[in-house]
Amino acid sequence: MSNKRPWDLMNWVKKKTLLAIKTIAFEDQLCNNLTSLWNALHSSYNLTENCPINHRFLNKISQLNEFEWPPFTNQEFKNAIAKCSTSFTPGPNHIAWRYLRPLIYDKEYLDKIVGIANACITLEFWPSYFKEAKSVVIPKPNKEVYNTPKSFQPIVLLNTTGKLIEKVISNQLQYHMAQNRFLNTNQLGGIRQQSTINAGLYITHLICARWLKQYHTGVIAFDITQFFPSLNHIFLSRCLKKAGLNTNIIIFSTATIPIGQ
Repeated sequence: MSNKRPWDLMNWVKKKTLLAIKTIAFEDQLCNNLTSLWNALHSSYNLTENCPINHRFLNKISQLNEFEWPPFTNQEFKNAIAKCSTSFTPGPNHIAWRYLRPLIYDKEYLDKIVGIANACITLEFWPSYFKEAKSVVIPKPNKEVYNTPKSFQPIVLLNTTGKLIEKVISNQLQYHMAQNRFLNTNQLGGIRQQSTINAGLYITHLICARWLKQYHTGVIAFDITQFFPSLNHIFLSRCLKKAGLNTNIIIFSTATIPIGQ
């Protein structure tokens, strides 16, 4: 050990083990060309596309009073971009958050962005520039071998300016939904002030409450596979209408479908 440096004993200086990637197989067929690979990935990521949806359960949900969508403010955009990670991978326009953030704090530029966002809602229109997207397929971590489509996951990279506007819209939608108690109280993922810790505390409370009654408790966890890529836009518009959103925002929401590869 006399010829070794102390840090040579650490894993991060040793030779990195490469991923065990083999030719991807789908339905017992090897994907040896781009066409077969695309069909395999597309079929795996869009399993529920065009599946029928039963809308009748919406009849049990009370209809909220319709309200006018409030205009965006400069402060909303400042708050939204302040929480954006600098490690974010930019979309087709190659503009990272670290480049856009200084512009947002320039009043002249910010006024124009806010004006565009308000005009999009008023006109029920989302420019094609903001719809441009680049889909990238990346390997899921900690897999023993990467030879099936399920060992990978797609991510969609959008143009940064449009993504910022969508973040502000999302914040307003969530505030309205939470204020009117439209969200289920058990929904913890993706909700502000509802973290993984909250989910753990809730499950722990249920388990302890059952133990007091001498019950045995089990937990079943499942994931809704590819929910967002397969989201039915007719169903989405009906949910938004139930939530009291006016026609402008409902039509706008169904017009923000990304395009591109």
